[in-house]
Amino acid sequence: MKSITIKGSKRESVGKSATKALRNAGMVPCVIYGGKTPIHFSAEEKAFKNLVYTPNVYTASIDVDGQTIPAILQDIQFHPVTDRILHVDFYQLFDDKEVTMNIPVKLTGTSPGVLNGGSLRFTNRKLKIKAVPANLPDFVSADISKLKIGNKLFVTELKNDDYTFMHPDNTVVVQVRTSRNAVAEEETEETTEAAPEATAAE
Repeated sequence: MKSITIKGSKRESVGKSATKALRNAGMVPCVIYGGKTPIHFSAEEKAFKNLVYTPNVYTASIDVDGQTIPAILQDIQFHPVTDRILHVDFYQLFDDKEVTMNIPVKLTGTSPGVLNGGSLRFTNRKLKIKAVPANLPDFVSADISKLKIGNKLFVTELKNDDYTFMHPDNTVVVQVRTSRNAVAEEETEETTEAAPEATAAE
């Protein structure tokens, strides 16, 4: 998984007045959890641009006064009016310790059901997975080239030895549903084969 470097400085004081002064100076107060003790530091707000304002997921390599700490973004607080970043929580990564993250799903292939006029429903654009840091993928690949109208792609079909999905086996990642533009034979197939399970899935 790609990593973004964030340079910061340790915070000597974590009181309200010190925190306010940091924000007025364009800095963001942050904390790294997961180690023996929490690490309080601050970093420039613009340093979080590529980590926060992106649909992709990255790990962070945090440089705090010369000490490099691998971490993931755990929580972020925004100002309700200005949307400025108020506070960021990170979780420290360890090579031998599994971590859980929401990873984007990338669709590959072309669905024959969609070519026949079906409607593609991408119901889970991110999936929660658990893995050691070295095995965290940039995205989960989902091949839709076999999906006809009425077919569903379940999370169990995306299994990978490098990580574990934290979802029930019947979780639908993507499906192709019938539409008014669907050809007659495909619409018939969708009605006879997929209709009985539609209620349970929804």
